[in-house]
Amino acid sequence: MTQEQCYLLGYIVKTHGTKGQVVFHLDVDYPDEYEDLESVFIEIKGELVPYFIENINIQKQSRAIVQIEEIDTIEKAQTFVGHALYMPLDTLDELEEDQFYYHEIKDFSIIDQEKGELGFVREVYSVSTQNLIALDYKGVEVLIPIVDDIVLKVNRELKQVVVQLPEGLLEVYTETHKADDSDQNDDEN
Repeated sequence: MTQEQCYLLGYIVKTHGTKGQVVFHLDVDYPDEYEDLESVFIEIKGELVPYFIENINIQKQSRAIVQIEEIDTIEKAQTFVGHALYMPLDTLDELEEDQFYYHEIKDFSIIDQEKGELGFVREVYSVSTQNLIALDYKGVEVLIPIVDDIVLKVNRELKQVVVQLPEGLLEVYTETHKADDSDQNDDEN
């Protein structure tokens, strides 16, 4: 199994107790959907290695306490802290036409209804307060909130994300970048 055939499920963030349990941070919208998780791929030195799960207890804030098969000491568990967790893409549910998974829009072009093509999706940040699309616009990172009024649709065939950006959003980033360049030039003189 390769990373291209999988999606990022989350990370192992720390150990829990002394019997080899670890804490997963599940980087997904609905962590409760993983309460029956039977196996997971753990990235180890660039390779995805399958592991069976003996027990998973979903907690609040996208965390889960997990017992991985054959990991029965804190020493063994510590070796997995910081490693990424992956699941095969074919385990994802089919989405409605107007829905999308964040991982699938990476490298899609971003088309604003008024301004035309702006650039490409560089990354999607999933944070507790607001999910954001990172757009590389004229060499500057622009963060676009993922809300229905801004992200209008995703066209998988054309690999496009159609947006209607709020007035002034691009200027906030480009003007700030120009000011930073100006300050840097002043420092050099």
